[in-house]
Amino acid sequence: MAERPSPEAGGNGIAVEVLHHVVAVRPSGEIDIETAPSLRFALAEALVHASPAKPVAVDCSHITFCDSAALNALLTARRAAQETGTVIRLAAPNHQLQRLLEMTGALPLFPVDQDPPNGDRSPKGCPDGLPQ
Repeated sequence: MAERPSPEAGGNGIAVEVLHHVVAVRPSGEIDIETAPSLRFALAEALVHASPAKPVAVDCSHITFCDSAALNALLTARRAAQETGTVIRLAAPNHQLQRLLEMTGALPLFPVDQDPPNGDRSPKGCPDGLPQ
């Protein structure tokens, strides 16, 4: 139902969903040096559909581990988002991810939501939520 990264992009199936008020990126499992390219790809795809009025929300509720490669992917996407006035939010980060953000000084760079993004899909009526 959601767009998946291609295998060439290192895709491990990170969902990107265009919802009514947010573009949700839903990684799961361990995000490390091997899987960070998938996160990078998913974030880049999300930014294509995002805007200042429609931020990107990374649903961190299913992430079990996150290392510096994942943090680098988030920071790179944040820099790209800033160029268009778009915000990248982190939703439901676990303790390990919050600690990584605190230790690196990156926590203030990302608004944090307690709950994962949910809601209506884009009003365009696309079954996967992504415009054609």
